[in-house]
Amino acid sequence: MFVILAIVAGIAGTIFMSVVMWFIHERRWANADMIRAVGSMVTKRYDNALVPGLLLHIAAGCIFGLIYLYIMRATGITNWFVLMQIGLAIGTMHGAAMVFILMAMAEKHPVEQFRVAGPAVGWAHVIGHMAYGTGVGLAVGLIGPHIGELTKSVTLPS
Repeated sequence: MFVILAIVAGIAGTIFMSVVMWFIHERRWANADMIRAVGSMVTKRYDNALVPGLLLHIAAGCIFGLIYLYIMRATGITNWFVLMQIGLAIGTMHGAAMVFILMAMAEKHPVEQFRVAGPAVGWAHVIGHMAYGTGVGLAVGLIGPHIGELTKSVTLPS
């Protein structure tokens, strides 16, 4: 059940993040078309990058869902609101770390429009990851207790 909850929570977080990033991009606050940016890393073109980018984004969301769920379960907290806040905190740190990776990769991006990643793009990714963490925490908090996943003990490495 752990893996199923992590996948569901990861997909929920990915949806939250995608909507926030789309909103930021559509408002032209930043070049935050992350799904096409990720997809065009594979396709080397913007016009056919949506589907590969979406698939890669969902896959990454599910993988990171495992990490987020492990941390949340290790706290022993089962309150949905507190788990949502924990997800927000993890997402904030995750987003801040991703900014460095984004900046390093941007200048080598195969599509020219994604080669410039200034402060607005960085902030968009931090906010997007905050939305991801909030979505994961909300899903874990609302679904986890119903499948008994959050009440299991966690063995942390010593």
